[in-house]
Amino acid sequence: MSTHSGLTLIALIFAASAPALAADTPNLGAAISEQDVAEWNLNIQPTGEGLPPGSGTAAEGEKIYTVKCAGCHGLKGEGGLGPPLISNHPIRGIDEGTVVLSGYMPFASPVFDEIRRAMPWQSPRSLTDNEVYALCAFIFAGSGLIPADKVLDASNLAQIPMPNRNGFIVRFPKLTPPFKAP
Repeated sequence: MSTHSGLTLIALIFAASAPALAADTPNLGAAISEQDVAEWNLNIQPTGEGLPPGSGTAAEGEKIYTVKCAGCHGLKGEGGLGPPLISNHPIRGIDEGTVVLSGYMPFASPVFDEIRRAMPWQSPRSLTDNEVYALCAFIFAGSGLIPADKVLDASNLAQIPMPNRNGFIVRFPKLTPPFKAP
């Protein structure tokens, strides 16, 4: 068989099987609606823009924390399987031994965003917005950043003065868009 005949045979085989290949899809999912996309399209800025309605207090957050967070982050937020979240000691440097959530993050709104997106790890996005505000209040009050009786909501969460606001080093500064800090 000549090379030309072999290529012709291969072309005929592909042409004959093309309709069967096109009809046989892997069935890996379905089209997603705009409403489904909107539920996951979370875009919270350091300024607080994009924070949802809701509110919470440290007392409410403590109850939620005990049930949904303490198993990983320790009974008092000191760390365990997960990283420490609460500390009221001054941070003198950023390394694995001193990093706590409130001492590392330069703004409060990414803390809300992280909890809302990823926690609890075994059931992300299962917390209500009120629960997330309450957990933030619990963490920030436990770290001495807000009074224990302060009600956190979209109007004041981004205004919390984070200890590392002016010390955060962006890993990829050329890829980070500029923003106006609150």
